[in-house]
Amino acid sequence: MTGVTGFKGRWLAAWLKQLGAVVSGFGLAPESPEGEAFWRQVSAECDCSLLDIRDADQVLRFVRDREPELVFHLAAQPLVRLSYREPAVTLATNVMGTVHLFEAIRQAPSVRAVVNVTSDKCYENREWTWGYRENEPMGGADPYSVSKGCAELITAAWRRSYFESAGVAVASARAGNVIGGGDWAADRIVPDLVRGVLANKVIPIRSPSAVRPWQHVLEPLSGYLILGARLLEDGAPFAQGWNFGPSTEDRLTVGELAEEVVRVFGRGQLEIAPYTDGGLHEAMNLKLDSSLAATRLGWKALLTNASRVEWTINWYRAASAQPERMAEFAEQQIGQYEERIRKCPRMNAYWSAASVDSSVPRSRAA
Repeated sequence: MTGVTGFKGRWLAAWLKQLGAVVSGFGLAPESPEGEAFWRQVSAECDCSLLDIRDADQVLRFVRDREPELVFHLAAQPLVRLSYREPAVTLATNVMGTVHLFEAIRQAPSVRAVVNVTSDKCYENREWTWGYRENEPMGGADPYSVSKGCAELITAAWRRSYFESAGVAVASARAGNVIGGGDWAADRIVPDLVRGVLANKVIPIRSPSAVRPWQHVLEPLSGYLILGARLLEDGAPFAQGWNFGPSTEDRLTVGELAEEVVRVFGRGQLEIAPYTDGGLHEAMNLKLDSSLAATRLGWKALLTNASRVEWTINWYRAASAQPERMAEFAEQQIGQYEERIRKCPRMNAYWSAASVDSSVPRSRAA
């Protein structure tokens, strides 16, 4: 995995370990002391290194040395507003970082499949009220969004130019806004809310009417895992872009999400913040159409909006009381989500392919 030290990366590494994979990964130093502690707990049984994806030589050595079969690419500069302040860093990480990884994979004959995790913001946003489909044009009005659109174009170009002829199945995964325990990034709504509630501070909310495809971190990760398994098993028919978002009926604005977090916490005070970003653009309506993943991968988001918030806040509560058990709390929620998968017949039929059978050699995921 790239980005193993990040929010999604920590959860995916924990889930891969539970599925029986041998996990190797790299990323930058975690963004906070809490993130560092969570990563250390998750990575105790993994081969993980601190490494910058902008360093092509180090990326090449890492991939060559580990000889992975399946690669999950999650390393990114993930914040829209930070991309306005640091556009060159954002593009170097999200665009050239993807090129560096793909060039390393070209020199690693062990690799059979790649899942490149991009973003729902890769699409040219028209402020539609319906969900974007995988065949919509790429675009972006801010450096972050355009970097993800570029990453998608690079994925398609390298697939056609190099990977198809080499028998490497490469897909991209486009997910919406993700919440869940263990996210301590600055300038994200749920971490900001959690910090404000715990500090008994009034919490400012910007763009309360903006609509996002909120989902719990385990929901898109389950899609990535199913997709990775299908790429390993069937290859080319699944080598394309895929959306992983909640149902279009799960419409939730930023303000509604914030109110739900405060309700679950049982305390907290919100206020609408004046918009002071000097005209920086952020999309107001953003939804995904995930019917392709439902039809061909059996995937669906299994939690309600209320459950997504409850699972998130329950994790933060438990981790606040016992920070030394953060990875354990994550593993418990992974087990609970797998129970939900098993109760969903169609998704469970596809999910069984994502588990590593103990009777066969363990797969290497990097």
